[in-house]
Amino acid sequence: MMRLNESAKGVYVIAVTPFQSDGALDLESTDRMVDFYLDCGATGLTVLGMMGEAQKLTIEESQTIVRRILARVAGRVPVVVGVSAAGFAQMAALTTMVMDDGAAGVMIAPPGALRTDDQIVTYYHQAAEFIGDVPFVLQDFPLVTNVQMSVPVIRRIVRDLPTCVCLKHEDWPGLDKITALRAEGSLDRRISILCGNGGMFLHEEMGRGADGAMTGFAYPEMMVDVVRHRQAGEIERAHDLFDAYLPLARFEQQPGVGLAVRKYVMARRGIIANAALRRPGGTLTPQTVADIERLIARQDKRLKELN
Repeated sequence: MMRLNESAKGVYVIAVTPFQSDGALDLESTDRMVDFYLDCGATGLTVLGMMGEAQKLTIEESQTIVRRILARVAGRVPVVVGVSAAGFAQMAALTTMVMDDGAAGVMIAPPGALRTDDQIVTYYHQAAEFIGDVPFVLQDFPLVTNVQMSVPVIRRIVRDLPTCVCLKHEDWPGLDKITALRAEGSLDRRISILCGNGGMFLHEEMGRGADGAMTGFAYPEMMVDVVRHRQAGEIERAHDLFDAYLPLARFEQQPGVGLAVRKYVMARRGIIANAALRRPGGTLTPQTVADIERLIARQDKRLKELN
């Protein structure tokens, strides 16, 4: 079985969860979405992340969507599953379930009640005890979790827990944190650093030592191309491509409405059949849709000029 490890790099696309207009799971769109991500060159997929509406799914639905994606992937790339939960029993049960089904690892975000460094470290010690030898991604997303993970805290977790193989870096601003983590002697061992925030800072993050992205965007091919060109040393080409997509990526990062924007564009591209968010979920006004269409048109124009 493929297992996540410290060498993870490239683009692990955060998958949305497709729904029908009545809120039921749309499994046909799920298959089409997975094919699209793989055709774009995704290195891996991450399922049931914060932008996957995991909190709106039942345990049974979570298993259904994970199994469907794993079956479609068929071992071609690793699949990471978010298992953050209110309690360790639920986290352990979900971890066992998805690992038995063929997942490569899990992702764990800290609960918002954690405040001190010792509380954060203790929490991850306990989480690692409950999930056993399963490799996990440490999710550092203070803008959502309200938990501030300092470099010394991450250092302690990496030192103490060998199953911590990857940091999902989503601090903002956070470039100097990556630099500090990659400084010689900062960590006892090198782990993978994959970045989030819709790829908004991907170019700069890779310049600081990140290994790629673990995030979503309606045009994941942008992130794949940026990573590929940077790895080939084609820095200006990577910049040019990134700049062409940046206005829409910025628009998609709006709190509260961002996922609705992403799903609208994905439905427009034919990747999923319906842009619906499961309730409670935001909807787009006609004015917002018009803004999106304008940004897409300008993006297409810039890409034609580049090519």
